[in-house]
Amino acid sequence: MDPVIIVGAGPVGLTLALLLARQNVPAVVLDEGPGKDEPRPARTVVLREDTAALLERLTSVALDEHGVRWAGWRSLRRKQVMSEVTFGEADPAAPLHIAQHVLTNALRAALADEPLVKVAVDSRLDAVEQERSGVSAHTRGARGTWWRGSYLVGCDGPRSTVRKLQDIRFPGRTAVERHAVAALRAELPWEGHALLHRMPPWRSSGPSAGEVTARPLPDGVWRLDWLLPPGKDLVTPEILVAGVRETLTGWTDSSAPAYELLDTGVHTVHHRLARRWRAGRVFLAGDAAHLLGAFGTQGLDEGLRDADNLAWKLAAAWHHGPHEALLDSYQIERRALVAARLRAADQALPVLRGGGGLRGIVPGAARGHDALFTDGHLGRGPLGASGTYADSPLAPRHLQAEVPVDTPPGAPVTDVRVTAEDGSFVQLRDRLGRGALLVVLIAPGTGVWDRKHWVSAGVMPRLAAAVAALPHPAELLVAESYPGAPAHSVLLVRPDGHLVTALSGVRPADLYAAAEATLGGTAREERQEETREEPAPKEEAGSGVR
Repeated sequence: MDPVIIVGAGPVGLTLALLLARQNVPAVVLDEGPGKDEPRPARTVVLREDTAALLERLTSVALDEHGVRWAGWRSLRRKQVMSEVTFGEADPAAPLHIAQHVLTNALRAALADEPLVKVAVDSRLDAVEQERSGVSAHTRGARGTWWRGSYLVGCDGPRSTVRKLQDIRFPGRTAVERHAVAALRAELPWEGHALLHRMPPWRSSGPSAGEVTARPLPDGVWRLDWLLPPGKDLVTPEILVAGVRETLTGWTDSSAPAYELLDTGVHTVHHRLARRWRAGRVFLAGDAAHLLGAFGTQGLDEGLRDADNLAWKLAAAWHHGPHEALLDSYQIERRALVAARLRAADQALPVLRGGGGLRGIVPGAARGHDALFTDGHLGRGPLGASGTYADSPLAPRHLQAEVPVDTPPGAPVTDVRVTAEDGSFVQLRDRLGRGALLVVLIAPGTGVWDRKHWVSAGVMPRLAAAVAALPHPAELLVAESYPGAPAHSVLLVRPDGHLVTALSGVRPADLYAAAEATLGGTAREERQEETREEPAPKEEAGSGVR
């Protein structure tokens, strides 16, 4: 079968290629550039707990060594500390701040060792053709050629050629926020802590007039962002340097603070959402599908979650034939979640950026506003949390043995320690992204015994037989405990780490039904197709016999 064609070699496209390769799906990445990113210290990204873990799993690189996990977060309004959050050492909830070119280079290095992935540099897309059995893409230039694929994913950014060739609208709001940006080396009084300073007391007419954010990078480097007033006024180098000096003077109480300016730029935030994320065998992901980023939220987080959601579904279709309901669920799940994030930001905009009026004097208003900013910057709440797929068409219905746990159905699972099938102890997240469903038995006491003593005892043989009969490859894991899960409950987890359901005990029929729903009901369709083609003995419902 033909490879998946990925258009765009940014972090989202490269991540998708690695995810597909981990699931034994070949891919071709069409990179319109030369195959390397020029260092830009002012172009950085902030990764939340789930996306940082995803990238470390794919690249086998300790990203903490190349970026900075925030030691804490502080929010100031004028001279008053509005909120302060401290993260413990090696706390996975601490956001990770890293230069984008460092991240991209780590992904490229991982792809260099993947025989299933080909990266075609200097390959600019100019045509896409689809038919029932596949898709063809043409690239122009010195390396102009036709590429044949099973599916095509546009990860080619805000001006996506793929989106335009598929005539998909991209409505939304332009220039929601605009920031002057500088990367500089300096000593600030809150080492390792990120800072949001609203209405700083120096309040000049320069870029530091209303709001400035400081985020730490390695080697004493900081990225500073100044919110610019509405309009398209030119930010000259002189204005930016004046803003740097004024801000550092205000923070360090030094009349001539020492600093080294490394890079500058202007960052404009748009809010847009593609009308469709799928057109036949063509999909959109990342900035090609959505743009967001106000109040400290990070568009790359959502792009990486797009790739994680889409990869296992494409892999299932590539290995087992068309799974239309499963492929359709990508747009339904991801677009709904990003749309909710954009609605939350648009509702907050007039409150947080309106200024003056009654909002400014209502008791508690400032702290309520600060909570919204904190949510965006720290990846929490409606502005920043990873979100759930509770209303997904893949969610199983009417499971008699379903029990509640601390993780709601459709939400990302907690990363607990589990025992793998070979008896080794690993983290649950380490088993994600392989294309298999995960079945986790909660069995207190198993962690202190060698696997050989309990693998053939109690409910294990029956559960192992049920897992083997599922309509999709699955891995059986055992955990000592899971937050809110009763002993001997069974969790079913999707390949992208979202909880399908938790069941009370070993219930093969419910487990099979949940797995079948997770695949979009395709197992039932395949059985019906086999029955039409070749009569077979009547099967017992939920037996798992195929």
